[in-house]
Amino acid sequence: MSSPDTLRHDWTLDEVKALHALPLTDLLLRAQTVHRANHAPDSVQLCTLLSVKTGGCQEDCAYCPQSSKYETEVHPEKMLTVDEVLSKARQARATGSTRFCMGAAWRDAKDGPAFDTVLDMVRGVRGLGLEACATLGMLTDDQARRLAEAGLTAYNHNIDTSPDHYGEIISTRRFDDRLQTVARVVKAGISVCCGGIIGMGESIDDRCEMLRTLANLDPHPGSVPINALVPVEGTPLAGMPRIDPLELARMCAIARVLMPRSMVRLSAGRTDLSREAQVLCFMAGANSIFYGEKLLTTGNPDVLEDQRLLSDAGLKPMPPYASSDPTVQATRDKGPQPKPGELLLSARAIEPAE
Repeated sequence: MSSPDTLRHDWTLDEVKALHALPLTDLLLRAQTVHRANHAPDSVQLCTLLSVKTGGCQEDCAYCPQSSKYETEVHPEKMLTVDEVLSKARQARATGSTRFCMGAAWRDAKDGPAFDTVLDMVRGVRGLGLEACATLGMLTDDQARRLAEAGLTAYNHNIDTSPDHYGEIISTRRFDDRLQTVARVVKAGISVCCGGIIGMGESIDDRCEMLRTLANLDPHPGSVPINALVPVEGTPLAGMPRIDPLELARMCAIARVLMPRSMVRLSAGRTDLSREAQVLCFMAGANSIFYGEKLLTTGNPDVLEDQRLLSDAGLKPMPPYASSDPTVQATRDKGPQPKPGELLLSARAIEPAE
């Protein structure tokens, strides 16, 4: 067995399946050992996610109510203004969030006024003393560079599922397109936020292969969101059963073992978890949550409920972690000086500032 802080990028599917097959108590013990060797065991990163451009997406992701291919209650909306976004960011900061994530329902980011507006949003969020994350679809090298120059801390681009199951969920882009955007983000010196979704009809092998793919990225993603499908009426996956909370905890634990220094984020589907199930996921190595009443277009536990949960569990909010982010650290270890997008905040930067 590897040392708890060993970083590997050569995991096999059989090795990951062997982890999944462990008794849950044994897996949790292993994950907690890895977690404590690499992270403060009582700290949780608080992130807030805002949809800055909702609906009308050209993709056909079977789980997403923002797709223009499906009849859902989510309808296309105009892009928010910079002032509107910064107002939401100030509210997030006031409740304790240290990372502010902005999502646009685009297949790929297009150059022009809308992208320039996103760059202004990134600059504004960083000016508030928050980490800034964005998810805008596929990027070019130049767009990734411009986001880095604007100060973007992290870029979210999930692989969603395994390569074999991917075609059952999305037909409007290839699995390799996802990996190419991730590579461009790394090249630009931006931290990668990359995870997946369980509960979309995939097999256990698919779940293990998704985590193996993430763990064999070099460097590991700085953040790994573990999402449970939230079935939405009107989407092809509306009738899927809810995921077993024990399986969600198992996925968090495997992600922690495979990617010791990454943030493992308990993401979509948290509204269906009891307080006890959420604490079990924290024990499994999850140390980041989306914090606020909404995740793009689906619900999320409210702020006061989350504050009570963390307090009752003896957990505390984490200061910005980016200075130890594995994506950025690997870039530094290879020699080049940090790009603007890597000049990340100290813990003092979360103090309110206007």
